Amino acid sequence: MNAEPERKFGVVVVGVGRAGSVRIRDLRNPHASSAFLNLIGFVSRRELRNIDEVQQISLENALSSPKVEVAYICSESSSHEDYIRQFLNAGKHVLVEYPMTLSWEAAQDLWKLAEQKGKVLHEEHVELLMEEFAFLKKEVVGKDLLKGSLLFTAGPLEEERFGFPAFSGISRLTWLVSLFGELSLISATLEERKEDQHMKMTVCLETENKRPLTWIEEKGPGLKRNRHLSFHFKSGSLENMPNVGVNKNIFLKDQNIFVQKLLGQFSEKELAAEKKRILHCLWLAEEIQKYCYSKK
Repeated sequence: MNAEPERKFGVVVVGVGRAGSVRIRDLRNPHASSAFLNLIGFVSRRELRNIDEVQQISLENALSSPKVEVAYICSESSSHEDYIRQFLNAGKHVLVEYPMTLSWEAAQDLWKLAEQKGKVLHEEHVELLMEEFAFLKKEVVGKDLLKGSLLFTAGPLEEERFGFPAFSGISRLTWLVSLFGELSLISATLEERKEDQHMKMTVCLETENKRPLTWIEEKGPGLKRNRHLSFHFKSGSLENMPNVGVNKNIFLKDQNIFVQKLLGQFSEKELAAEKKRILHCLWLAEEIQKYCYSKK
């Protein structure tokens, strides 16, 4: 990526909330990966006309324009599947914020479609680019896990827009899978007080070595965005996360990975391993959802 780009990929950003705004900022600033990308415009359901001199364009124009070769899908999760399908069918490469879809089967279908079209389909996982994850990865390597837990708290989130808690919280599940390998679902419960906008999902998972992992997502008014973890190993314990520094430019780091894929700089083995992990996490999220609904 250090070489001078022979060509630039025309990009449109779909959705201009927090993630979309950061994507536009990174595309407009002079970074190594941005040199390979040309921001053509953004798509939004709102009538905005332009943002910082970036023009709003219609979805129809974004899909049909030969200048647009790449779509960044930064809209709410419930709309991801439809947007990905439309842009892949239009012959565009796609970067999508997690979760790619709210269904494991849909994700499989979209990956097949991307392969048929010969296009890159990239699901963003900035949580794997965080300083905290880098610290954890070093901490757990080579250690024999006995048991562990991960609790995440935050304010309320609309399920209709962002999906069932196992999907909207899939970054935590991705942490656990990336640290401890593929997991099995043992049980799951969902407690809801809709009148208070409060919910608590408790998931019991198991590693391939039959070690228990508990994942809890709790959301409601007044709950601060926080992560509490506890991992017990034969050689000692890790309780909560030390301050390991500020996460800088994690969306830009993700863009760098995406551009490397566009340039064919990832091996088939690396791409297959990433796809396997993403589909495993989406499958687990769906199994958790089914389990919780079966208990209602």
